[in-house]
Amino acid sequence: MSIVRNAIPLVVLTGVLSGCAGMQKSDWPTCAAVGGVTGAALGAFESSSYAGWGALIAAATAGGYCWAQGQGQEQEVVTLVEVEEEIIEPAPAETLRVELDVKFDFDRQVVKPESYADIRDVAEFMKQFPQTTTVVEGHTDSVGTEAYNQSLSERRAMAVREVLVSEFGIQPGRVDAIGFGEARPVADNDSEEGRAINRRVEAVVEARVE
Repeated sequence: MSIVRNAIPLVVLTGVLSGCAGMQKSDWPTCAAVGGVTGAALGAFESSSYAGWGALIAAATAGGYCWAQGQGQEQEVVTLVEVEEEIIEPAPAETLRVELDVKFDFDRQVVKPESYADIRDVAEFMKQFPQTTTVVEGHTDSVGTEAYNQSLSERRAMAVREVLVSEFGIQPGRVDAIGFGEARPVADNDSEEGRAINRRVEAVVEARVE
C-alpha cells in the first residue's frame, strides 16, 4: 500500500511542474501556491500529518522549478538595438582656374612689356599650387604661308614660356610650349582688328582644392 501512496504524489507533482514550465516570472508565486495546495491535497489522501509535508515539498519543488524555468527564459531574451550611423559626405573639390592671353604685333615674337603683369599672375598661381603644370599655345593670323605661320606661332609660345621660367622662376618641366599656326583663329582674319586678336599666346592653369 505504501507504493501506491508514494506514486500518486509523484504523478500529480509532475503535472504541476509541467504547468509551471510555461509560466512567466511574474506568475511564480502562483505556481508555488498551487504546488502547496497540491501537496496538501496529496497529504489529505492518506492522513492530515502527511498534508503538511506534502504542501511544503510540493511548494518548494514547484517554486524552484519555476525559478529554473524563468532563468532559462531570461537568458534566451536578446535585445537588438539598431544604431543609425550618420554618413558625412565630403565636400566636392573646387577647381580654380587662371587664363593667359598675350597679344603680339604683326610678324613679331617679342613679348610686350604690358603683358608681363598677366604672365606674373600665372606664375604666382603656379607657385601657390606647385602640383600644377601648363601648356602655352601660340597662334598667328592668316597673313603669310601656313609653314611660316606655324614656325612663328611656336616661337611666340617659346617666348612666353621663357618669361615664365627665366623671369618668374617656374621650373622648366612644368611649362610646355606648342604652336598651332593660323589653324585656330578666334576672330575674323578679314579685318585688322580680327587679325590682331588672332596674334596671341594662350595658357590655362587649373588647380583642384579639396
